Amino acid sequence: MLAATVRVTRDLDAAEEAVQDAYVQALRTWPRDGVPARPGAWLTTAARRNALTMLQRRATLRRKLPLLVEPEEDAGMPEPRAIPDDRLRLIFTCCHPALSPDARVALTLRLVCGVATADLAQAFLVSEPTMAARLTRAKKKIAARIPYRVPAGDLPARVDAVLTAIHLLYSTGHTAHSGRELVRDELTDRALDLARLLHLLLPAEREAAGLLALLLVHHARRATRTDADGRLLRLEEQDRSAWDRELIAEADRLLVATLRSGPPGRFTLQGAIAAVHAQAPGYASTDWPQILILYGELLRIWPSPVVALNRAVALSMVEGPGAALAEVEALERDGRLAGYRYLPATKADLLHRLGRDTEAVEAYRAALALSDNAAEQEFLTERLREIG
Repeated sequence: MLAATVRVTRDLDAAEEAVQDAYVQALRTWPRDGVPARPGAWLTTAARRNALTMLQRRATLRRKLPLLVEPEEDAGMPEPRAIPDDRLRLIFTCCHPALSPDARVALTLRLVCGVATADLAQAFLVSEPTMAARLTRAKKKIAARIPYRVPAGDLPARVDAVLTAIHLLYSTGHTAHSGRELVRDELTDRALDLARLLHLLLPAEREAAGLLALLLVHHARRATRTDADGRLLRLEEQDRSAWDRELIAEADRLLVATLRSGPPGRFTLQGAIAAVHAQAPGYASTDWPQILILYGELLRIWPSPVVALNRAVALSMVEGPGAALAEVEALERDGRLAGYRYLPATKADLLHRLGRDTEAVEAYRAALALSDNAAEQEFLTERLREIG
């Protein structure tokens, strides 16, 4: 609704107001007249009608107050229809270079995808008030100086932020930060759709292909990540015969073409790592040395502490848990992953493999205290019971 309405208003605050007014109208009329056959269409139509009325009022105001004059459109600016999807067009608007990289991604996930502020705070490893303030500042900047249009020449400058937003959207749905379910299918499906659309829109953009490949591999095994009771299954426990081989093959074709066309970026490398896992006939036959090499290259071009943590897991499979534990403890001292539940969970697993179960219990409890997702909590509790 918001994405469709902002195409009319070219103003985020005005579009949000029109959408909220549509909800108010529904609350007033539906109890009296009944819920319409297509509630979503009714709401979207009402929001757009509210937006048009608002624009008419503004046009009248501009005629009365000549000082309120909007700048002329640049002759070279394409119409918004140049990007053929309301949601994707709104993502590109939110990813304006005038905003900081974190603000672009956070605003996109909040406005376009409806991700809760608390979930965004966890994804960005900041407090909820900090994230709320970041969103407010970004919206004010858009309202003040960023028009709802995307010049064709400006697309490349925004692509990385758009890719990051779609990836974070998928990650937020792939492992929900809170709630009973491990996976939020509505978010993963939406992210995959947007990744496909972006690849079609920018077929020469290699990282768009890399991101699509990464999401396809994750999507291929989504049904095996929990059992019939919703219990989280580790990679070695998953039924590989139930993985969607067509999606994995599609990802492989994208990766091969992308790797042949030039040096890989961070999404292509992540897709390659996921593909190595997916192509192994069993967990025991996983090519861990190759995965370690790929993580090393990924860490070189994208020095993220989360990548370093994932590389430590691969290192433990190649050189043993002792070597990996030293790197995890270095990440603890670094402090950038404070509050990131997978850091103590990884440390706990390494300690358990080293036979240091008393310390492993302490680390598992620390991870449990940081998790709000029921499936993850049950998994960690089970691990504690196994250690005793």
